[in-house]
Amino acid sequence: MARRPFAAPPQKSDGPRINEDIDVPQVLLIDDKGDKRGVVSTDEAIEIAANAGLDLVEVSPNTTPPVCKILDYGKYKYQQQKKKAEAKKKQKVVEIKEIKMRPNIDDHDYEVKVKAMKRFFEEGDKVKVTLRFRGREMAHQDRGADLLKRVQDDFEEIAKVEQFPKMEGRQIMMVMAPR
Repeated sequence: MARRPFAAPPQKSDGPRINEDIDVPQVLLIDDKGDKRGVVSTDEAIEIAANAGLDLVEVSPNTTPPVCKILDYGKYKYQQQKKKAEAKKKQKVVEIKEIKMRPNIDDHDYEVKVKAMKRFFEEGDKVKVTLRFRGREMAHQDRGADLLKRVQDDFEEIAKVEQFPKMEGRQIMMVMAPR
């Protein structure tokens, strides 16, 4: 029994419709110089574009009639790609950095943690403060709450509490974000 060769599905175009793909009877035409030509038939618009050695590109398909522009499609696609890359470059991905503490932390250790948190906030990242209790420390949860209150007060100006302290098992967690 012979197998049939696998036929891949037709490729779906992700960009605007061009030339013969435009299947509406009339379009609002903008020529290659940017001048408005008015409403013309699609065939006539394609012919005008071909005479100019360019493509007819549907710029705004949701209007009636759709707006089509005469331009170099390859160049247009390249410019769109560049715009997308530029927008992506300007985007800042916010990360959540974690700082772990214990309820009976010493002053210097606390200052080191605070310094790291300041750096994270300056970089625009969120900080998750985790306070872990071990053994008999569970009996002194009030000390842990006081420590988290101290953290909140120290960062009053540069950060806001996004998720208030809540107990999860043997640890208290709080999330802070830069202002």
